[in-house]
Amino acid sequence: MSSRTSSPASRVARTGGPPSAVSYVEDVSPGSGALPPRAWYATSDADSLSLNGSWRFRLSATADAQDDSFAAEGYDAGDWAEVAVPGHWVLQGHGSPIYTNHLYPFPVDPPRVPTENPTGDHLRVFDLPGDWPALTEGGAVLRFDGVESCARVWLNGTDIGEFKGSRLPHEFAVGHLLKAEGNVLAVRVHQWSAGSYLEDQDQWWLPGIFRDVTLLHRPAGSVLDFFVHASYDHVTGEGTLRVDSEVDGRVTVPGLDIDVATGEPVTVPVAPWSAETPRLYDGELVTEGERIPLRIGFRTVSLEDGLIKVNGTAVLFKGVNRHEWHPVRGRALDLETMREDVLLMKRHNINAVRTSHYPPHPAFLGLCDEYGLWVIDECDLETHGFVEQDWRDNPVDDDRWTPALLDRAARMVERDKNHPSVVIWSLGNEAGTGRGLTAMAEWIHGRDTSRLVHYEGDLDCRDTDMYSRMYTFHDEVERIGQGLDGGTERRRRLPFILCEYGHAMGNGPGGLADYQRLFEAHERLQGGFVWEWIDHGIEDDRYAYAYGGDFGEELHDGNFVCDGLLFPDRTPSPGLVEYKKVIEPVRIEGDGSDGTVRVTNGYDFTDLSHLAFEFSYQVDGFPTGAHTLAVPPLAPGESAEVELPAPAPDGKGEEVQWTVRALLAVDTPWAGRGHEVAWTQKTVTPRGPLPAATGARPEADGDRITLGPARFDARTGDLRSLGGVDVTGLRLDVWRAPTDNDEGASWQDDTRYGSLWRKLGLHRMQHRLESIESGEEALTVRTRVAPAAADVALRTVFRWTSDGTRLRLTVSVVPEGDWRVPLPRLGVRFGLSAAATDSATWFGSAGEAYPDTRAAAKLLQWDASIDELQTPYVRPQENGARADVRWAEIGGLYIEGDPEFWFSARRWTNEQLDAARHRTDLVPGPTVWVNLDHGQHGIGSQSCGPGPLPRYFLNARPAEFSFVFTETD
Repeated sequence: MSSRTSSPASRVARTGGPPSAVSYVEDVSPGSGALPPRAWYATSDADSLSLNGSWRFRLSATADAQDDSFAAEGYDAGDWAEVAVPGHWVLQGHGSPIYTNHLYPFPVDPPRVPTENPTGDHLRVFDLPGDWPALTEGGAVLRFDGVESCARVWLNGTDIGEFKGSRLPHEFAVGHLLKAEGNVLAVRVHQWSAGSYLEDQDQWWLPGIFRDVTLLHRPAGSVLDFFVHASYDHVTGEGTLRVDSEVDGRVTVPGLDIDVATGEPVTVPVAPWSAETPRLYDGELVTEGERIPLRIGFRTVSLEDGLIKVNGTAVLFKGVNRHEWHPVRGRALDLETMREDVLLMKRHNINAVRTSHYPPHPAFLGLCDEYGLWVIDECDLETHGFVEQDWRDNPVDDDRWTPALLDRAARMVERDKNHPSVVIWSLGNEAGTGRGLTAMAEWIHGRDTSRLVHYEGDLDCRDTDMYSRMYTFHDEVERIGQGLDGGTERRRRLPFILCEYGHAMGNGPGGLADYQRLFEAHERLQGGFVWEWIDHGIEDDRYAYAYGGDFGEELHDGNFVCDGLLFPDRTPSPGLVEYKKVIEPVRIEGDGSDGTVRVTNGYDFTDLSHLAFEFSYQVDGFPTGAHTLAVPPLAPGESAEVELPAPAPDGKGEEVQWTVRALLAVDTPWAGRGHEVAWTQKTVTPRGPLPAATGARPEADGDRITLGPARFDARTGDLRSLGGVDVTGLRLDVWRAPTDNDEGASWQDDTRYGSLWRKLGLHRMQHRLESIESGEEALTVRTRVAPAAADVALRTVFRWTSDGTRLRLTVSVVPEGDWRVPLPRLGVRFGLSAAATDSATWFGSAGEAYPDTRAAAKLLQWDASIDELQTPYVRPQENGARADVRWAEIGGLYIEGDPEFWFSARRWTNEQLDAARHRTDLVPGPTVWVNLDHGQHGIGSQSCGPGPLPRYFLNARPAEFSFVFTETD
């Protein structure tokens, strides 16, 4: 039986007596008056009343600016403003948001907070519904699911308590205070409190009542707390169910013919729950006064053989960190937004979520149960700002704060313990180390033996069941996988996860495929969680999306809050498309030269019977038709050689590839039949070499030089036109608007290439014409491209030839001097008239790709408008390059490359892109600027992790590349 009195929430220690005035704000205790935490459930047959909606609101500058007379019955709040609950008042026109990564936006003087403490008084008058049970029939509970950061509550003039713990539920017994009509609910919310020291997560500071407020009728004999224990024995195929309930009752599961008393175990054959096969059984908990529906998933989590196992199988986490976010409503999410998140995760092969860095809205966990996601449920705890004083006064190592820490742990565990999707509890994030964390771990281990405990900061794994790190470099991850990482003997026996990696800030993250290869090569490495799910941009007419500093914050961390795989409107970024490909659960290998490919099932639990495999050839990027590929229903980990269903077509000199796709064979709850799960592509017949394009000779004609269809400036050697297409400013280009990952982080060393590139002057390269040479078959233009104040240069030769119709350019580049940094890019740039250039067609990768972000670069013929070629990062930066491009058609030109090239086109220069700070800074001009790049520097993850691996560096070395231009009209 579960015991309400065993919860640490019932052992609240206060630093003084009952609150007088606002002393409770700086009290380190979790609060007073709230009921002990218990299991959360969405529905029952007992009545409930949502108090969400429009509330009266008054904002004060300090915690004590107003007395509590507003809580009395009959108070006239007619001249107050109105705000939506759930909601944050700073997103509804009252004050401003503040963004910091880890710095506290107030003096660090725990537990004291500033006198300037925005305080919102909320008032809601409500009647009980006409069918509400008589007030003499049972009691009632008032539940708050989330309030930031400290709240004091009155009902009908009676002070019922105050609480802290923003992302956690708090309930109050109020049945004795209710009346049929005119109930006055008053809530005073303080932005800053002692609790703020425990909530220094990397996110916006957003005060308000941001989750649901609900009144629950509690009939006599109604359910209090209950704990669903549903284990699975993978050897026998049986599940054992026991539901402990504080109030005796019965448990029924019709689908399993179960009808037992609470507390009584029963073992029956069942289908297990996993993230891949989320089998839930509908049941019911019935007490004398209430019926509660149950959704039961049978699964067993264990630490065996140094591995995290579920149902006897080691799992590989392909996860994301998820903050709750909406660009208008902040952390006030509705059910459909939460569902959209889950569906997007499932459709992109994601199987796990870490709820960074607090428990999510409980409905989100219900969706994880339903659709299937592994969950690391993280406590609402982070004290990162204390790192600035070497963790001095850190609350997690101060016994005075331990009751608050235990309260937070209990409110998480008790609320969420009945979700099968939750397989790991996390103590919090970046809170240093200390006795309070040990107390939390001990309590959780004692309360719930069916799950494991995580905390990244516990490097010796004293309190935790796994070794966890964040942003660890690839080489160290490999050593950990090989067991060569050292550390304590206990740590070496534990599995390893990267609770954060692949920092998805701006363009990127790079290197995901390299991490995944390590995860799959070493059993100890059980995957990781990309940081993070969504950009936290705030919708703003001035900027499209605002980030740190846009609201006049005294301290802020800029766009570091925009580091997600989704843009703020939940449009997938190229990073999410890349991640989907990297973690796809089916591997298709081999080049098909022997008429077969090797298919491997990468699922942990599921065979391949739910997939259909499609095979097709492409000629010059154009599909020729699809065939069914007969793949057996391989069990997890199994492989098979599969025959290709058709011989390669005769490409008649064109390039030929084949593609195999794994598609859903049937509709699922998260995607329809035909949804692509995995794919691979191989070249059968490479394309032939580009034509020499020779025969015509350059002819001088006054201030022009004519070569075939092209016209050049005789003085500068610049290309002016090709046939009827005007061309502007064709020159060597090495600059790109640095990405967030190029810029790196402030705490990193001298590998922040964005700064190094600027220091060298690569953003202001000067081009010196050395000679123009007209030969029998070629026009040769020699230049020296170099930054001012530096002694390095790129000797560049442009050699132009033509056969009378086509124009060929061969670019030769030789570095001079001691180049100590890689180049951002290497290629040519030129301008075309915007009036005549509104779209492009190309044969190459579909979406954005760079050297270490090209796993998802599927090669076909594509077309897009110039605007669609841009990736709209919240902070503008280098974007939109298409990789492995064979040819591109744009603005009346058909361009072929030798070798393949990166292609991008935009309505502004790279320099203008670099200068922009928000999307709205980018104003289209009269020219479309086209980049044809021989090379690009890798992307990496250095905005908060490692930069690109050395093999993705674009080092300055001799290079030669060619393009053939033809007018299309």
